[in-house]
Amino acid sequence: MAPLVLTVLMPAYNEIDTIREAIRRVCETDLGEGISKEVIVIDDASTDGTREVLAEIPGIIVVKHARNQGKGAAIRSGLARATGDVVVIQDADLEYDPADLRAMLTPIRHGKAAVVYGSRFLKGRPRMRLANYIANRILAWSATLLFGQRITDEATCYKMFRTDVLRAMNLRAERFEFCPEVTAKARRAGYRIVEVPISYQARTLAEGKKITWRDGLEAIWTLVKYRFVR
Repeated sequence: MAPLVLTVLMPAYNEIDTIREAIRRVCETDLGEGISKEVIVIDDASTDGTREVLAEIPGIIVVKHARNQGKGAAIRSGLARATGDVVVIQDADLEYDPADLRAMLTPIRHGKAAVVYGSRFLKGRPRMRLANYIANRILAWSATLLFGQRITDEATCYKMFRTDVLRAMNLRAERFEFCPEVTAKARRAGYRIVEVPISYQARTLAEGKKITWRDGLEAIWTLVKYRFVR
């Protein structure tokens, strides 16, 4: 099988407590024979020392934002630097396990998919706050209804794409609306989203979780907008 490069895009904003360990886990993950990694960390104008920590870590590419712009903008900045055949989004916290990336790559590597999501719900309900669980179910139901494919985890961080497919989407997201934007654009372009079960360890707001109920409302609006507006 032909060699393949996976570009891991890791947006980071004030993640000094987890960034070093998150990068270590990604870098040490074995993706299988013939697969190498390119790790691009986008520092979204952190003020807590994250940027200084990144300067000490070898073997990664660091993209620096002069001002805080949001997760979507960080992903767009990282995508512009990506050279891999496939890209995946990796948060800078420790909620997701990079060991799951190998299974996610399999359908892309075998030509069976161009878009793969890691679903937190295919193994049953993960441990998370009830409010977060309900919000995730509403988003998954909304995406399923609007785009004609059953999707169990629309809001998952672990979204993987052939690089050419993601670049063709002409991304506009600034913040967390990246997730519904790519879901909508993938389905409108005719791509079937393949879901692979993954593990998940939720963190709390006190531990640095940044997404809020307002982002949930924005996500629903984004799904509706891209369903009906070209």
